[in-house]
Amino acid sequence: MNEERKIVVEEVESVAAPPKVRVEGAPVDAHAEKSVSVAESFERKRDYLEGFLAQKPVAESADAPGGELYEAVVAALKDIYDPEIPVNIYDLGLIYGVDVSEGHATVTMTLTTPHCPVAESMPGEVELRVSTVPGIATADVNLVWDPPWDPAKMTDEARLELGML
Repeated sequence: MNEERKIVVEEVESVAAPPKVRVEGAPVDAHAEKSVSVAESFERKRDYLEGFLAQKPVAESADAPGGELYEAVVAALKDIYDPEIPVNIYDLGLIYGVDVSEGHATVTMTLTTPHCPVAESMPGEVELRVSTVPGIATADVNLVWDPPWDPAKMTDEARLELGML
């Protein structure tokens, strides 16, 4: 039952390279009517994104994020500063949502605390500033406390301004 196995090693000087396959004049796909050279098919593959990359971006609705009217509302919010903290309320993370549709803006926001000294005046100032944006006919401000504000909601710019980075 004990069989000895031997491994035989053969040394050679060189090994012949395997033959290369060339297909000239073969169609690129089964539906092609004329044959296409490899170089032509490579050129076609190289520029397949050319049309896609040359396309202009599709214009978003002015009311959608990235749209002109939406960005104007956000810019107006960035002009309002918290009186106790030298950072605008948008970068401070007090704005939870901006919804713009057909000339009406709804801003959902919070304050740093319910006992904030500007709790009564800040929502009114936000409503006034947003309603002055050209293209906005009416503005509503929803003041919410859930989720509560915390410093993690601040942008990096706000943290940098406050020396927290």
